[in-house]
Amino acid sequence: MALLEAGGNAFDAAVAAGFTLQVAEPHLNGPGGDLPLIFAGPKQAPTVLCGQGTAPAGATVEHYRDLGMELIPGSGLLAAVVPGSTAAWLTLLRDHGTATLRQVLEAPIHYALTGIPVLPQIAATIDRVSDLFRNEWPSSAQLYLGHGEWLRNPLWAGTLQRLLDEAEAASSDRVAQIDHAVASWQRGFVADEIDAFVRTPLWDSSGGRNPGVLTADDIAAWQPTYEQPATLDFRGATIAKTGPWGQGPVLLQQLALLDGFELQPGTADFVHTVVECAKLAFADREAWYGDAPDVPLETLLSKAYADERRALVGESADGSLRPGSPAGRTPRLPDALVDAAARADSSAEYDPTTSEPTVSRTGESKGDTCHVSVADRFGNLVAATPSGGWLHSSPVIPSLGFPLGTRLQMMWLQDGLPNSLAPGRRPRTTLSPSLMLRGGAPAMAFGTPGGDQQDQWQLGFLLNHLLGGMNLQESIDAPAFHSTHFPSSFYPRESYPKQLVVEERLGVDVVDELRRRGHDVVVSGPWSLGRMCAVSRDTQGHLRAAANPRGMQGYAVGR
Repeated sequence: MALLEAGGNAFDAAVAAGFTLQVAEPHLNGPGGDLPLIFAGPKQAPTVLCGQGTAPAGATVEHYRDLGMELIPGSGLLAAVVPGSTAAWLTLLRDHGTATLRQVLEAPIHYALTGIPVLPQIAATIDRVSDLFRNEWPSSAQLYLGHGEWLRNPLWAGTLQRLLDEAEAASSDRVAQIDHAVASWQRGFVADEIDAFVRTPLWDSSGGRNPGVLTADDIAAWQPTYEQPATLDFRGATIAKTGPWGQGPVLLQQLALLDGFELQPGTADFVHTVVECAKLAFADREAWYGDAPDVPLETLLSKAYADERRALVGESADGSLRPGSPAGRTPRLPDALVDAAARADSSAEYDPTTSEPTVSRTGESKGDTCHVSVADRFGNLVAATPSGGWLHSSPVIPSLGFPLGTRLQMMWLQDGLPNSLAPGRRPRTTLSPSLMLRGGAPAMAFGTPGGDQQDQWQLGFLLNHLLGGMNLQESIDAPAFHSTHFPSSFYPRESYPKQLVVEERLGVDVVDELRRRGHDVVVSGPWSLGRMCAVSRDTQGHLRAAANPRGMQGYAVGR
């Protein structure tokens, strides 16, 4: 907000927020993580900036199979992709911002040096993995254990300060300074330190001690990319998402299916219909989405395909996983999608009511994430969903002050799938920021943490707003729900057929009717599901914002 008030734009503010979140919420995102974002402006068509790093050159199916693995570990060095978030934030600042490198790094350096108050969720996360840190990851233990009420990270502060000092010593030009910082990250001291660290065998959730496969050459070969979004028109609005290398289009598929129904938010029929359409869309995600050249996205988003699939929605809850056959193609699901009960048993700590998903004692995480939405006086909108590089998921690199990400766990150790592990491919991420346009003009930016739930909670919010006549805050506050029917994107890939998680405020009558229709309903706390935030701009230039009250970690700020 300080950058906006100093005359900066939405891109400056988003970058400053992004770097600060790496310090303030290290259990939800980090410098070594991932970042998809989407933005638009008065003269800028909706654009995706992909900061999702790719699989290293040494990340082959054969390598992991030779280690005796059927799934890529959910924690540790073997799950690391190229760290993309920090380079993507810097790229956005260089190309679309106005602030200097110093202006956006001042706050995160300050907080890393002086500390942040330890929120209950940070303390709980650290406590859960404390034995792992003590026994296997001493660099993480040194940084995160015994912190008291304030958490400091002088190692990361030193890395940021070095990036800044070297950039300012190299040039007085804003763009040249940012370019220098990107080069130091991608091809300089940061990449070199990562390369050296991952060569040491360290414990991961496979139960063994393994070195990583990420190298400095992998980091140098990758860069963030600008892309056109996937879009769909729905009830007078256009929704823009990432391409099918992420799960983003699954929101569009759900909207296409729901466009054929009369929907009244808050009713049992509404919840049932939305959930049954979600099952169909997410089944297609499993069969068709990935960083592959032949994803049939045009057909998946077509009216004819939606009409065909909509006919599968019945009056009762369906218990199967039913991907479609776009253009007559035969869907193929991973062989590792085994019996749901067996898969569920392998994750004893799973709690379907937790909207900031649980972290196991071995460091696996099911989708801890941040979201930032920004609107400015100039008409720009930014929606960004940084995640990964969690403090609990991989050991801290002691010379740099942060762990690597573990997004590689989302890829399959089976050839021939759109989301098969292959060097240079992006894992099919759950990170899914959203942008809405009206009449071609940017109108709303929104998103949420939540892993596989992101495009379910966003859907509920959007339907509340577009069909229920609710304003932004009312749309967020309305009782939330989600399905855990389809396979998780996270290790160990469990699924719970027919399970539907709802907030208690939905009401006894609605819950009873959903159970009558065959849903396995889990009633969660009254304010427990979702982490939505949103900003909007109307045709008169009025700005609005709303944030989620659940968890008391969401904020809406404006003037």
